[in-house]
Amino acid sequence: MENSLEKLRYPIGHFECPKEISTAQINDWIHVLEALPLRLQTLVKNLSAEQLETPYRPDGWTIRQVVHHIADSHHNSYTRFKWALTEDQPLIKAYEEKEWSNLFDARTAPIQLSLDYISALHAKLVYLLKGLSEDHLKRPYLHPDGNVVVTVAENIGKYAWHGNHHYAHIEGVLNRKGWSL
Repeated sequence: MENSLEKLRYPIGHFECPKEISTAQINDWIHVLEALPLRLQTLVKNLSAEQLETPYRPDGWTIRQVVHHIADSHHNSYTRFKWALTEDQPLIKAYEEKEWSNLFDARTAPIQLSLDYISALHAKLVYLLKGLSEDHLKRPYLHPDGNVVVTVAENIGKYAWHGNHHYAHIEGVLNRKGWSL
């Protein structure tokens, strides 16, 4: 059970950042971020209200909560990029993602609100990321959970992975339920 639950929690595995991040890797990650809004919209657009209330795993968030979480998380990430690019190794503010996902809006709001937001946010994010220099990519922020230094380049990879991670959560439940994609 433990192994199968872990596979449901991390269907594409954990994020592993390469020791050396190439320009090609950065470009691939940016492409993933650019493609996510349309991929996500296509995946969930025909789901019923009842289907949106389906958890992606036992004791997990519903599909609705996952969509809203992606918007909330990527919103925070966008701010982290801006901080790292404009401040000297800023200590970023973490947020309680589980608590945010239990708020009224994450549990009940139409997913189209977050899908539209993700689309606009990613358009701005991708525009920013495509214009970064090598020096920009090396700029760090400090994450308070473990005092971990994260570079802009690494954060691009983390959020490309993050979008794919939650996309795989939704795709997995659709496949397990036999709901057409």
